[in-house]
This record gives sequence, C-alpha cells and structure tokens, in this order.
Amino acid sequence: MTRPVLVGSERSEVGLEAAAAMLAAGASALDAVEEALRRCEDNLEDHYVGTGGLPNARGEVELDASLMVGSTRAVGAVAALKGYPHPISVARRVLEALPQHCLLVGEGAALFAEEQGFERADLLTDEARRLFVEALAPSPDAVEGEGGAARDGDALYRSRAMDLVARFRPHGGPWGTINVLALDESGELVSGVSTSGYPWKYPGRVGDSPVPGAGFYCDARVGAAACTGRGELALRTGGARLVVDALARGEAPEAACRALLEEARGVPDDFRAELRVLCLTPDGRHGGAAGQPGSIYNVVEGGGALTRVARALV
Repeated sequence: MTRPVLVGSERSEVGLEAAAAMLAAGASALDAVEEALRRCEDNLEDHYVGTGGLPNARGEVELDASLMVGSTRAVGAVAALKGYPHPISVARRVLEALPQHCLLVGEGAALFAEEQGFERADLLTDEARRLFVEALAPSPDAVEGEGGAARDGDALYRSRAMDLVARFRPHGGPWGTINVLALDESGELVSGVSTSGYPWKYPGRVGDSPVPGAGFYCDARVGAAACTGRGELALRTGGARLVVDALARGEAPEAACRALLEEARGVPDDFRAELRVLCLTPDGRHGGAAGQPGSIYNVVEGGGALTRVARALV
C-alpha cells in the first residue's frame, strides 16, 4: 500500500487539507484532486480561479481546467468556459462521459456542461468587476485626442483593453493558476489544474492549463507535473511533459523542475513573466522550481499536517 501524498501550488491550501483527509480515509486521487480544486474555485478572495476570477478584455470570465489520470493517461479538460463555476468538475465529466475527446472549448464546453446538468452561475463578482473597471479606467492623457477633441469611447476602451492585454501585469496579491497533484494508496497518480487565466486577456485566449504536455502531464510510471505563471512559455516549451521526461531519465524532482525553467529562460518572450512548476513521483518524492524568491508549494503526506516547501530558485 502506497502512502498518500498531495502537492499543490500557492493558494491550494484552501482545498488541500480537506482533500488530504479524503485520501487518508481511502478516497481515490481523482476524487481528492477534484475536491481540492472545487474548494479553490469557490474561494471568492482568489481572483485567478473559479467564481470571482478576473475577466477577459470584454469583461467576461473564462475558465480553464484539466484532469489527467496517470495509469491510463486519460485526459478531461475544458477551456474558455463561461457561466459554470466548477470547471474542474466539468473537466472530470469530459474524462468520464466523453472519453472519445480530451478537450472541449468555449460554446462546446458550455453545451456539454448544460447537457450534463451542471448549474450555471454569474462568475463576475462585485469585487472582480471593481478591479476590472479600475484597471480599464483611462489615464488623463488618454481621454483627449489630437487637438483636444474627445476620442471615441469605444475606440478608447479597445485601446486601453489591448494595452492591458499586452502588458499582462497581474494585480497585487497572490495570483496564478492552481495546481494539485495526488498520489493515493493504490499508487494512482492524478494531476489537476484550474484557472481563470490572465486577467484582461484577449477573449478566447487559452493558456497552458487545459493543454496536456504543456500545463500538466501525468504518467503513473514516472510522475506528474503542473505549471503556473506565464502559460505561453509552458506551451512553447512543452513544459510539464519536459519535467516528466526528465524524471523518466532519472533526474531528481527538483532538478527536473529546474530543467524546465532553464529551458524557458532561453525562449525569446517580450511579455515574459514568472513561470513556476511542481512535480510528484510514484514513490512520493516531490519538488518545485520558480523564477523569483519566496515561491512555495504545499504538501500533505499521509494524514499529516500541511507543510510549505520553498521552490528551487532558478
């Protein structure tokens, strides 16, 4: 019998302890990961996942989520999903009820969620709306155009929104995608990811979080990995799969995570922001890496207490 382990990125502690109690009581890794991320999606103080997530440039919240089962490498994922507060559960339903597909996006993902009986909800909370409006407020010198004439309001909105998309600067406070990796007593490995993506993103933008091999990957023979931060870098490097491949070559968990960040560092990117990664092996070892000091990840082993582990600095 394998000793259960849960590993989660920053802010996963909202759901990690409840999920760890489930694992300790014999629940599956899949059930534990879903429960952990559902609790994170319900955390209204977190503006980077679920209800209360910051919207895209049109003021609409679009959610991405994924699950991968290590023993079969089966994937269920959704992207650019609007109107449903628990994308991780919709992703699980894709995995189980629609095995001929891995990923549903946009209107198709919403149609599937409706067919499966998921309840709709308004995802844009008052707090997220306030942050959105404040961020889009034009600077004084942008309100007046040439000759002092007022610029067209719609053109100004589009200009400011696109400027924010180009800058990709997160608001103050904890931010980023939430990852949860679980190993249960049967030896099953599962990865789970949930996010509302970059705030003020171009509508329809999909990052690495629902893309297998980029934002997540899980192979019960080798290990699981997941990324948060600059998703485009994870997409361009095949981030999570790169980490799992390093584990397969015999690299230690921390070294495997460092390898991704070192690879990403060499990729030209005018919009570069921090990329972070963590991983978990079938024998319960774990590791993480980040590009800035102070980054941590959360771990619960067996029925023990949650501990915070510093990520390796790259």
